[in-house]
Amino acid sequence: MKPVVWGVLGTARIGVTKVIPAMLRSPLVRVRGIASRTLAAAQTVAQQLGIAEAYGSYETLLADPDIEAVYNPLPNHLHVPLTLAAARAGKHVLCEKPIALNADEARQLQQVAGQVRIAEAFMVRHHPQWHRVRALLRDGHIGVPRAVQASFSFFNDSPADIRNQLDIGGGALYDIGCYAIAAGRFLFEAEPVRVIALADRDPQLRVDRTTSSLLDFGAGRQLSFSVCTQGSPYQRLTILGTRGRIEMEVPFNAPLSVARRLRIDTRGSLNDDDLAIETLPETDQYQQMVENFSRTVRGEPAPFWGLEDAIAQMEVIDALFRSERRGTWEEVKR
Repeated sequence: MKPVVWGVLGTARIGVTKVIPAMLRSPLVRVRGIASRTLAAAQTVAQQLGIAEAYGSYETLLADPDIEAVYNPLPNHLHVPLTLAAARAGKHVLCEKPIALNADEARQLQQVAGQVRIAEAFMVRHHPQWHRVRALLRDGHIGVPRAVQASFSFFNDSPADIRNQLDIGGGALYDIGCYAIAAGRFLFEAEPVRVIALADRDPQLRVDRTTSSLLDFGAGRQLSFSVCTQGSPYQRLTILGTRGRIEMEVPFNAPLSVARRLRIDTRGSLNDDDLAIETLPETDQYQQMVENFSRTVRGEPAPFWGLEDAIAQMEVIDALFRSERRGTWEEVKR
């Protein structure tokens, strides 16, 4: 396959430390350039990572005719405006999560959806551990799945961090709660019909720092999660079925250099020593993500979740924010 030529909008940490290095390792990707609001910032990262071109504005990068696809890791409030601009320039766009601040904003992207590929950058859905777990569920390995329980936590109370700035889309639900929602939708292979949420907001930053939610997927299926941006680093996901359970030890930020382990119980044992351990190979989920997106650009078969999936994800987040405000169950609009 001919490599896809990419450009990167901005010097966000997730791009510099995770996604761009994964791109540079891939034979299916050629990173041509990176843009920032200042040429000096773009040049610094370009020299650091060995990227050929640096652009002093996002518009300059989008005007480069050699660039076919764009990775957009900008702050959340810039996801839709710059994704629209890239698409109108004829570039395919892989946009960081959340794709928008709400579903109505995400729907603006439907104006250009027929012209280019647009997807939300949920790298977890490209990791083999997620596909293995879904295969086990489809095979009835633990019976009928009844509940998915997820926890995700880290500590960051810096006012300077964009993830803690309310007016540009900061907070736990946007930043990491979205992973738990994506997990429930992926594993149940369904959409929630109603949700309820409880949030604790930082009194100075005003962002939600701890959010717990319950999502009803119908037919007795439930997703519950707690996410926290001012807590001890931790993550875990458990799927409870009628005949067993599956535990994912590091479901979201799976380290590149460590094989992943699934802990599986089909005997109803409460003793962890009796659990079956299934080990999956080391995988760079970011590389898998950009390679799969590149394949779809070339018309090759690959896992792909497009704009409609991203809008459905935002509908759930909207409902959870409504529930926080009203203190009631909220239906997920479609």
